[in-house]
Amino acid sequence: MDKIVILTGAGISAESGLGTFRDENGLWAQHRIEDVATPEGFDANPKLVHDFYNMRRAESEKASPNAAHTALAELQKSFAGEVILVTQNVDDLHERGGAETMHMHGSLAGSLCAACGHRWPSPLETRPEDPCPNCARPATRPDIVWFGEMPYQMDEIYAHLGECDLFAAIGTSGEVYPAAGFVQHANASGADTIELNLAPSSTVSHFAQTRFGPATQTVPAWVKELSGK
Repeated sequence: MDKIVILTGAGISAESGLGTFRDENGLWAQHRIEDVATPEGFDANPKLVHDFYNMRRAESEKASPNAAHTALAELQKSFAGEVILVTQNVDDLHERGGAETMHMHGSLAGSLCAACGHRWPSPLETRPEDPCPNCARPATRPDIVWFGEMPYQMDEIYAHLGECDLFAAIGTSGEVYPAAGFVQHANASGADTIELNLAPSSTVSHFAQTRFGPATQTVPAWVKELSGK
C-alpha cells in the first residue's frame, strides 16, 4: 500500500469540545446558516458574521488536540508511503496535533479580502472595517468556504483520490458535498474504503469496512493496525 487518503469531519474534533454543525446547544444552533455561512449573509450583516467567527475562533483556541488527531499525525510520520489528510474542519487541531492538513473548507486561522483575494493570518478578533494588508480596502472576511462557494484544492484532492490504495472517512456525516462523494470516487479508482464514525453516516453503504465508536478510541486502534503494532 503506497497511498492513504483520509477525510475528517466535525466528529473528530467533538471530543476536544468543539461543537458539531448539528449539536443542539452549540454556536450553530444559535444562528441561521443563511445569516452566518453564506456570501449573502455576509453582505447583509458583516458584523454578525465577524462576531460569529470571532466566537468560533475563541472556542477553537481553548480546545486541544485529542488522541484521534495525534494518532493521524503519527500515521503520517510512520507510514512508509504517503498519507494525505483532508479535513472539512476549520479548526487547527490537526496541525497542533502534528499533522500536515489540506483544509478544503478554509481555516479560522486565516483572513481573506473579499475585494482583491489576498490572504493573511487572522488575528483572534476581526471587524468589517479591518483593512486588507494588500489593497487597504475594508473588505476583510474569514477565509472560510461558505455554502454556495467552491471548496479549496479540489483538483488536487481528486487527483489523490484517484491514486490512493485506501480511503478513510472519519467523523463526517456524509451529507455535505462534494466531500460526501469522495468514497464513490475512491471506489471507482479501485481503492479499499473504511468509515470510522460515532454512528453510520449517510454514505455508509459505500464503504467496504466500518468501525463505530468515539474517534479517540477507534482512530488510534485503526492506526495501530495499519502500523502493524
